[in-house]
This record gives sequence, C-alpha cells and structure tokens, in this order.
Amino acid sequence: MITRRHALKTTAIATAACATILPALAADTNTPIAAVPTSTAPFTLPPLPYAFDALEPHIDAKTMEIHHDKHHGAYVTNLNKALAGHPDLEKKSLEELLNNPHALPETVRTAIQNNGGGHYNHSLFWQMLSKNGGGEPKGELARAIDKYFMNFTGFKDELTKSALGRFGSGWAWLVIGTDKHLSILSTANQDTPISLGLGAPGTTAGADALKGRYGTNLTHTPLLGIDVWEHAYYLKYQNRRPDYVAAFFNIINWDYVTDRYQKLAS
Repeated sequence: MITRRHALKTTAIATAACATILPALAADTNTPIAAVPTSTAPFTLPPLPYAFDALEPHIDAKTMEIHHDKHHGAYVTNLNKALAGHPDLEKKSLEELLNNPHALPETVRTAIQNNGGGHYNHSLFWQMLSKNGGGEPKGELARAIDKYFMNFTGFKDELTKSALGRFGSGWAWLVIGTDKHLSILSTANQDTPISLGLGAPGTTAGADALKGRYGTNLTHTPLLGIDVWEHAYYLKYQNRRPDYVAAFFNIINWDYVTDRYQKLAS
C-alpha cells in the first residue's frame, strides 16, 4: 500500500533530482535544445546542431525553435504518413524519392514532393549555418565562385537578387550541376534542386514541364540555400526580407559549403 508518507517521500526525491539535472542542462549552451526523437518511421527529425539562440542577433531563438521543431518536424511527420503503406518507398533514401518524383505513385506524389522536399531542404539548411560563419569562402570554392560570378560580390549580388525575387515562399540556391558548373537557382515552396533533372536513367517523364518551369533540364545539387519562407524570418524581420537576406550572409557556414563543393566537384 502506498501511504501518504511514502508518497511525500517519493515526490521529494523526484523534485530534488529535477532541481539537480535541469540547471545542468540549461547551463550547457552547446547542447541542442531539440532532442532526437525515438521512432521506427523511415525518417526522423535531425537535432539542431547548435542551441536555438546560437545565431542571434541575425536569427532569433524563437524563430529557430518554431522553424526546426514545428515546421521541419511537420515535414518529417507528414512524409512518414505519405510513405505508410508503401513498403517499397519506405526503403528508399530521401534522395532516391526526390530524384525522380514522376516515378512516385500519383496518390502520394505531391505529399512526398512537398514534405520530402521540406525535410531535405531544411536538413541541409541547419548545416549551412554557423554562429562562427560569415566572411567569404576560401580555396577551391572561392576560385570557382570567381570563375562563374566574376568575384564574391558578383555571387552575393546574384544570390540576393534570386532570394528577393522569389514571389511568395521558396528558396534561393547556389548549386552545382552535373556539368560541374556553378549557378544560382530559385525554387518555389519546398521544391528542391535535385528534383529538377530528367529523372531516372532512360526516362524523360516530366522533363519538359520542369524545364519550362525552371529553365533547366540538368540535375543540380545544392551547395547553399536561403530559405525565404516567411516562417524563416517573420518574427524578427516582419516584411523586411531584404534585411533577413543581408543578415544571412553573416552566418553562412563556409566550411560546410566548401566541403560539399569539393566532394561534388571531384
């Protein structure tokens, strides 16, 4: 029998444990606030690689919390829902699902494109940012930017123009094509550059429509992306997207972007 005395003793122990553990966690500012969820679903929300407030003053903590936990989390949840009942699709990687969207069953194609694209784009986005970011790239990527955009200023101006020119929601990207050339693309909503090619080898499904929409039929891989959905900046910047885009350049993780370039350009 659980007596009143026993219950009070148990409560006191639990309270003392929380008082010890919680301050220790709060003091560790390097510990991501978002925990890795335990799940048997094909895809899970990756933890944020830094604290929510790590990118301040450029991006505020509340925006990061909502953006990662709510928006990115919803893409993962809804992607898993779309894949449920399709064991053949559940075995595929995210890239395999998105590389040839026209091969997906029509009943779930849009849901996988939207939510799979959101998961892919955001998983990259968090890695592309750093509290120690900003400045300019060095080495091979710097030389490639000079080659295709004249100089870093030319690149920055073109990416900014693409981000500000995207009507409504979407992304602006620095991408590398299958021809190893660098270029700037803007995609709507959660469309992702890896879906813009001709699809699987031997197929041309949707190629004409994609080329008409984005002016390309090459397969592109993103190196850097700016999320210009309002949820990425509205709490801090309201309708001042230009201010958000300007601040974004102060937190670019050029080490990560350069590493992606070196792997893809080799």
